[in-house]
Amino acid sequence: MRKLGLLFLGICSQIVFAQANRFVYQVTMKPDSTDRNTIKTEIANLDIAAGNSIFYAENRLKRDSIMGRMRQTGNFNFDRTQMQNLRSNMDFIIEKDYKTGKKLYKARILRDQYAYEEDRPMDWKILPETVKIGDYKTQKAETQFGGRTWYAWFTSEVPFQDGPYKFSGLPGLIVKVEDSKGDYSFDLKESKKISEVASFDQRGSTIPLKRTAFEKQQEQFRKDPAAAVAVLSSSGGSFRIQMDPNQRKQMEDRQKEQIKKNNNPIELK
Repeated sequence: MRKLGLLFLGICSQIVFAQANRFVYQVTMKPDSTDRNTIKTEIANLDIAAGNSIFYAENRLKRDSIMGRMRQTGNFNFDRTQMQNLRSNMDFIIEKDYKTGKKLYKARILRDQYAYEEDRPMDWKILPETVKIGDYKTQKAETQFGGRTWYAWFTSEVPFQDGPYKFSGLPGLIVKVEDSKGDYSFDLKESKKISEVASFDQRGSTIPLKRTAFEKQQEQFRKDPAAAVAVLSSSGGSFRIQMDPNQRKQMEDRQKEQIKKNNNPIELK
């Protein structure tokens, strides 16, 4: 009986280990510094399994799934209103490797997929203040990152030294983190077991580069999105064939409007 009991416990531990954990955060943002009354909210997930995690916007996953089905079926008829509603202010994916400590940031600029490894340390100062958030007893911590002062509340009751976005390195899961100006806030709303972490449809190869090079590329696009679209539409391939002048004009106008309304990024420097 003892052997059977140990075997049962071993099987149970394997099942638990094989499962993935999903932590669901509500993200509150003020992306337009000229209109602080406009507040955006989104749901984002932190999936953890086998010593790795991935952080992403739920809308990004939904859009990716729809686009994947369209490519598989060859049917590119879709509800434009639905796709517009699934646009995200967090159009990126962040992967963390617990063993190496590496954080990989992935994002697209138009059709190109880029990835860089975060090269800035996140040095935390743990503060004495404690507070109960939901079911968790949490402790406060502070760090300077990306040109902002951040306050986090973490719990040692959840044995993952991780959190939303690039935040990690505290002795427990980050339940809440916000910047001192109140521009961005991540609040844990739910946790659950899942069979596997989310996966995203990979189109083409990912271009690896340094963080500073990515930021330069991104800044060039922000300054002149029309030029980037023009280069893309004349670069050959199916994209050029499918995009007529009216479509290109609409895309340029949409990009300009999005950039105009998103002048308060989560990282200021």
